[in-house]
Amino acid sequence: MVFAAPNEALARAREVLDSDPSPWDASVAHQVIGIWQRDWGDLRIALHHLRLARDLAARAQSPDREADVLAALGVALVHAGRTRQGLAALERGVAVSGGHTRARVLFRRAYASWVLGRHREALEDVRRSIPVLRQAGDVIWTARALTLRATVHLALGAVDRAEADFTAAEALWDTTGQEHDKADAVESRGLAAFRSGDIPAALRLLDEAAERYAELGTPTFMLTIRRCEVLMAAGLAPEALAEADAAIGVLDGIGGQSTRKAELLLVAARAARLAGDPHTAIARAAVAVRLFAGQRRSWWETHARLVLIEARVTTGRGSGRLVADAAAVADRLASFGAPAAPEASLLAGRIALGLGWTADAERHLAIAARSRHGGPPLARMTGWAAQALRARAAGSGRGVLEACRRGLDVLDDHRMTLGASELRARATAQGAELAGLAQRASLDSGGPRRLLVWSERWRATVLSAPPTRPPADPTLLSGLTAFREIAARAEAARQDGRPVPALERDQRRLEREIRSRTLHIRGDVPGEGSRFDPARLLARLGDEVRLVELAVLDGRVHVLLCGQGRVRRFEAGLLAEAETEAEHVQAGLRRLAHPGAEARRPVVEAAGRRLEELLFGPAAAHLGGGPLVVVPPGRLHRVPWALLPSLRERVFSVSPSAGSWLRARETASPPGGRQVLVRGPGLASGGAEVPELAGRYGGSTVLEHEGARVPRVLEELDGAALAHIAAHGTFRADSPLFSSLRMADGPLIVHDFERLDRSPYRIILSCCDTARFASVGADELLGLVTALLPLGTAGVVACSAPVNDEAVVPLMLALHKGLSAGLSLAEALRDARTALPGDATHQATGWSFSAFGAA
Repeated sequence: MVFAAPNEALARAREVLDSDPSPWDASVAHQVIGIWQRDWGDLRIALHHLRLARDLAARAQSPDREADVLAALGVALVHAGRTRQGLAALERGVAVSGGHTRARVLFRRAYASWVLGRHREALEDVRRSIPVLRQAGDVIWTARALTLRATVHLALGAVDRAEADFTAAEALWDTTGQEHDKADAVESRGLAAFRSGDIPAALRLLDEAAERYAELGTPTFMLTIRRCEVLMAAGLAPEALAEADAAIGVLDGIGGQSTRKAELLLVAARAARLAGDPHTAIARAAVAVRLFAGQRRSWWETHARLVLIEARVTTGRGSGRLVADAAAVADRLASFGAPAAPEASLLAGRIALGLGWTADAERHLAIAARSRHGGPPLARMTGWAAQALRARAAGSGRGVLEACRRGLDVLDDHRMTLGASELRARATAQGAELAGLAQRASLDSGGPRRLLVWSERWRATVLSAPPTRPPADPTLLSGLTAFREIAARAEAARQDGRPVPALERDQRRLEREIRSRTLHIRGDVPGEGSRFDPARLLARLGDEVRLVELAVLDGRVHVLLCGQGRVRRFEAGLLAEAETEAEHVQAGLRRLAHPGAEARRPVVEAAGRRLEELLFGPAAAHLGGGPLVVVPPGRLHRVPWALLPSLRERVFSVSPSAGSWLRARETASPPGGRQVLVRGPGLASGGAEVPELAGRYGGSTVLEHEGARVPRVLEELDGAALAHIAAHGTFRADSPLFSSLRMADGPLIVHDFERLDRSPYRIILSCCDTARFASVGADELLGLVTALLPLGTAGVVACSAPVNDEAVVPLMLALHKGLSAGLSLAEALRDARTALPGDATHQATGWSFSAFGAA
């Protein structure tokens, strides 16, 4: 019962102890309490009860009873870090038992061996136990043994064997009432899905297991460890670090298993390293190494040492000692049959290369490169990264490019199994090293055109295909509706000055549920389609249009100027300096949005001149006089491009990549030419441009007041030729896909836009912060604009800074005047800026808006 209804079993055991039981019955009751405390409570209490159970079993003169308790006690001692005592108790249990009971004890010893990382010993014990358990008709323990054997197979990288055992175990669990074991089976299938590379299925199954555990009221530390592993593979390392640290706090609070604490510390260390926090990673990994060593868990200790070395290298350390340490870790991992062994060999090779030890580097990299031909996607990526570094050390530019191409192809296939745009974007971080190696090789061995190809290869790839929509998921739809209602109530309470902590808690809970549902969606797009072709781009640009792509190599901006049938390269400034200057400009624009800041205008304009020098360098003199397309890296998304002197009076648009500009240019306007005008609540100007635009566009659909509710707005936006939305915009840096536009019934968020079959061909967002993005992955952007571009929108006008609502009105009216005359968004926006009054507030408003895409 303790694994079917844990809390009920605990209560029943206490009732037995209150009823003057026999030694045999008392032994069972104390064992139940001990198991409950061992797995979900305080280990000190667990050990007390299990020792009482052992002594009572001896008084009952039942060798099988004593053996069963010794097995439970042995596992508890191992979890407490008392490995030698725990294994001795398990040995004694095997010695005093026979037949069916011995098979159960062997299973528990196999489990202890798995906890210790002694996988071959675990397989041997579980192999001996399964036939006896089956012959005895012991369904529950047979299912447990199959589940354990599958888990050990996963640790050794044998995914197919694991899945076969999990399937057999699940069929047995379906015939029992063991609810905790059933939840564990779902968790195990999630782990198998992860090991086979199916991240959406892994997240879905782990979340389902968490719901089952929650119904039983039991803590789930192992589930947290596994979920953190999946989150890290999905590019969500900061979330994994937060979850692992929170679980460590809970575990410490209840006096729980020290083995689980060590594993959680290891997960936290890996997450911190991936999140760019090497010092936290070093601190967590060092404690994990000490704990694993004290627990005699060599397999785990070696994995922790790998993370410790990786984190030290990230801080800039490189030494012969670290090469030797990494090589020793690689050898130990290989001897264990651990799938992480190639990662350690790659690390040793990378450090050796940095020291100029080419012979040592070649030896380690050759070992790591073997993994490129098989295994999960990320293991193959490790192999191709090693092969690329080997080629670079050998001076083979062609070999570098071939290895990078093959590795990024693997990652492409993996990314397209992910349905959520957020996961696709974050997954690109796995390919950042390969993309960087290819760009450097292109710069060394090829012309600007080759560098352009590789700059495009891993830029804004999330925009290459729309996110996968769930098939009318009622849970997701009801969650979005509930979220909108709660958010609207919270906003109304804030405006009234009322406290909103309860509403904010509900809002955060609903956000987590919505995001969780979207992350479960599996991709349904088979591949990336056609590769980027520079000749096609140059043909589409013609002689008049120029495209400027800003590539970043080793921290410096390289300008690739495309047009008139050729690609030219110029070196500009340092990316870090440009980012700092862009932040200064943003601060200046925020000041200019308010009247009375005229004196700041020269300072902002001077910053614009410095930005141009840093971003364009000598290329600024070669831009010509025709339309310009600017393709910046993700880290420069905050730049107000209209402030740069060479762009102030010209037609220009911004695009996340040259490929996405081409797709936008070749996107046809939908038939019918419907116009939709939306006016949200609470604008200082009242959205004053909307009534005037309604008069200009006869027959347009106008949604305002109570008519501007999210379901109706989405219905009208779908497939429209032109949409103008005047509404308050909110950018969420912490969760960019919850960035929103305020409608009458609450926020219209990015997840809502992703449900459109086809977003408007042209869309104008006349509100603050609608062109702000979160830069994630290798070079990806998440935000309102980037949600629209893959869904059929060819052009967007949006704002990258807070603006004066009233100053927006004349800009928007002038913009639509140009559109009515047949101009593109970029042309109409240029003309609208020149038509504004000359005061600082209106000029800053014009500078804050940009045209994105090609419509």
